[in-house]
Amino acid sequence: MSALLDSFATAFDTLAARDAAGLRDSRQAALDAALRDGIPHARVEAWKYTPLRSLERRAFKAADAAPAPFDAALLADIRAPRIVFVNGRFDAGHTDLSGLPVGVTLQALSQVLATGEPRDANFLARKYERADEIFARINAALADEGCVLRVQSDVRVTSPVHMVFIGTASEGDRAWHLRNLVELREGAELTLVEHHLGHGPHNHLGNAVTHVHLGQGAILRHARVQDESLGASLFGRTDAVMARDADYRRLDLELGAGLSRHELNVALHGQGAKLHANGVLLANGKRHLDTRLGIDHVGRDTACELIWRGLGAGRSKAAFHGGIVIREGADGTAAELSNKNLLLSEGAEIDTQPVLEIHADEVQAAHGATVGQLDQTALFYLRTRGVPADQARALLTAAFCRETLRVFDDAALRDALTARLDSALTRLEIA
Repeated sequence: MSALLDSFATAFDTLAARDAAGLRDSRQAALDAALRDGIPHARVEAWKYTPLRSLERRAFKAADAAPAPFDAALLADIRAPRIVFVNGRFDAGHTDLSGLPVGVTLQALSQVLATGEPRDANFLARKYERADEIFARINAALADEGCVLRVQSDVRVTSPVHMVFIGTASEGDRAWHLRNLVELREGAELTLVEHHLGHGPHNHLGNAVTHVHLGQGAILRHARVQDESLGASLFGRTDAVMARDADYRRLDLELGAGLSRHELNVALHGQGAKLHANGVLLANGKRHLDTRLGIDHVGRDTACELIWRGLGAGRSKAAFHGGIVIREGADGTAAELSNKNLLLSEGAEIDTQPVLEIHADEVQAAHGATVGQLDQTALFYLRTRGVPADQARALLTAAFCRETLRVFDDAALRDALTARLDSALTRLEIA
């Protein structure tokens, strides 16, 4: 057994919430499956561009029982209502749920496991059958913390709700496993901002799985900002299910961490469901980013629009897999994927793989992917207008990325995300 899996097995033996909500058998089954199939190697297609050999030689301690201290200034521009977790532990002191309207509940998973009904945590019992779903299986075995956010029918939340996950230095390398649920019932509307932030250098591992359930006519605007410390390893997965006429608007900003992999799986089951999911992958230094989209059109007259931009600088590597499946009977589907990437240095590498499977008639579908460099004509134009070379490159790079932010109509939210993106762009090593 690898050192990584051995450390996870040790953490399972001491997991306080192992038996909570009647989950003992499902947790044990998930762990057994992970230990049986082991860490996937580079010949496994889903992990072709993200080898795990160096990671599997590392061992991680379980998360501390209490949240670690951090500088509260990190939360200065993250207003209430917000729920905060530090090194995988709920931080009640920095959590502020004031302003949540009637019909909205936001709890830490640990609170649900301790005091809630077993059915309130039944999403933890989901099974993962494929051997390459290694971190989802480990999450199913070990997750004991996270967010549970529920919005009742026809409740419309005007202020953004913030979920904040902070990694900070502590004794030894820690691993935490978070499971989140975001549930909007019929006609509900919510703006959610999910922050993954680092405070100081650390080499921890975060493993998070988020379930998104959108009822009929529900509207969710969801921004995910990943700006962790450069030594951190993050594995994230979002599984969304959409009912009839649901509208999911999403932006992913991958700005930090040394190793980051995120899987976004969205099943458009209901007729007329619409997905707009954009993202930016910012690879710099020796960072490794891996993003995989799995968009599944099941219902009739569904639509998705996906705009993703990638930047590779330094000696970084970025991988993007954009998969769209249009199932038999999903007539009237409109699906479009655009993935454009810029290489900003000779040592960077970007691998992109758009995949489109169509099993229905009467559909409109297109996908495209490019990897190139900054437009020399545009760069020359700016230089002739007196713009210094470094500033000209920065302007073109920022314009290349900002297109993705148009997924949100809320000007205040868009401005806040633009500031986050611009701050990260200043760290780029542009040759």
